[in-house]
Amino acid sequence: MKTIEKYVFTSFLSSFLLAFVVLTFVLTIGLLVQIVGYIIDGMPMGLVGKFAAISFPETLQWTIPLALLVSSVLVFSRLSADSEIAAMRSCGVNLLSVMKYPIVFACALTLAGIFINNEIAPRGHEIRRQLTSDLSVGDIFDLIEPGRKVTDFPNVTLYVGRKEGRWLYDITATDVSDTNVVRTLRAQKALATGEGDDVALELYGVKIDPIESNRDGMATGAYVHYPVQVKRKKYTKKMKDFRFFELAERISKDAEAVRSIEKDGASEGLKRMREDLSKHRVEMSKRFVFAMASICFVLVGIPLGIRSQRKESTIGMAISLAIALGYYLVVMLMLSLHKHYSVYPEYLIWFPVIVCLALSVWFVKKNL
Repeated sequence: MKTIEKYVFTSFLSSFLLAFVVLTFVLTIGLLVQIVGYIIDGMPMGLVGKFAAISFPETLQWTIPLALLVSSVLVFSRLSADSEIAAMRSCGVNLLSVMKYPIVFACALTLAGIFINNEIAPRGHEIRRQLTSDLSVGDIFDLIEPGRKVTDFPNVTLYVGRKEGRWLYDITATDVSDTNVVRTLRAQKALATGEGDDVALELYGVKIDPIESNRDGMATGAYVHYPVQVKRKKYTKKMKDFRFFELAERISKDAEAVRSIEKDGASEGLKRMREDLSKHRVEMSKRFVFAMASICFVLVGIPLGIRSQRKESTIGMAISLAIALGYYLVVMLMLSLHKHYSVYPEYLIWFPVIVCLALSVWFVKKNL
C-alpha cells in the first residue's frame, strides 16, 4: 500500500469507526430503554444479556452503510477543502487508486451485510420472539414484581405483597380453573418450587373462599400444596425469521402453488398466493438491497465529498442524510407494494441501487 493510499484509508477507517459507534448508540437508544425496563422489572441479567446480544445484529444493517456514507463524504470533502485532492492530481496520482481501498473495504462489508441480513438477523429475530416461551420456572418467578398482579398463568391471577428470593408474602390468588366458580386463595407466605415444566406454591396460613363450587363458605388451613400451570406461548415462525435457504424454499413453494392454480384455471385463492409470493420475494430482495447500501453509499459518497469545497462538516452531513433518506424511502415504498404484485416490487426495490451505481460512474468520470 502506497503512502498516500495508506494515509487516505487510515483516515477513512478511523472516521468510519467513530461514525459507527455514534450511529450504533443513536439507533439502539430504543433497545437500551427496553433493556433498562427489563432490568427494573427484575428480569435476570442472563436473559437481559441474551436479549441485547441477539437484538444488536439487526441494527448493523443500518449502522454499517450509514457509517460508510458519513465517513466517505466527510473524509474526502476534507481532503478536497484542504486542497489535498488538487495536490494529488498535480502529482499525477490517479484518484481511482486513492478510492481503491475504501471501495474494497465497502465490498467486504457488503458481503458481511448479506450474511448478517440472511442468517444472523433472522435467527436473532426468532430467538427474541421465543424468549418468553423459553423462560424457566425460576425465570418466571424472577419476573414477579411485588405490588402488581401477575397474569403469566392461564387460570390464575397472582398478587404478591413482598418477595424474598423464592419466598412470597401476602399472597392473593384468583383461580378460575373451575368454570362454575371463581375461587380466591389468600396466604401469609408461600415457597415457589418447580413441578416439571410448571410451578408449585407451598402455601402457609391459607384461606380459601369458597371451598367448592357447590359449597359456600371459607376454609382455612396451615398448609396447602397449590400447583400452577405455566402459560407457554406456541411460537410460529414469521417471514422475518426465515434464513436464506428457508426463505428461498418458501418462495419456490409459493411459485409452484401459483403455477399449479393457474394451470388448473382456478381463481380461488390465486390472489392471496400471488401476494404471499410477492411478499416473500420482496423480503429476499430487501435483504440484498440493504446490504448493497454499503458499496453504493461509498461509491456515491466519495465523489460527492471530492466535489464539496466547504470545510464545514455540515454540508457533508446534509449530503449523507439526503442520499440515505432517498435510498431507504424507495426501499420502504417497495416493501409496502407487495400486494400490488403486478408492478413487480421485488425488482423495483433495486432501483436505488441502480441509481447509486449510475451516479457513481457519472461522478467519478467528472472528478478524474
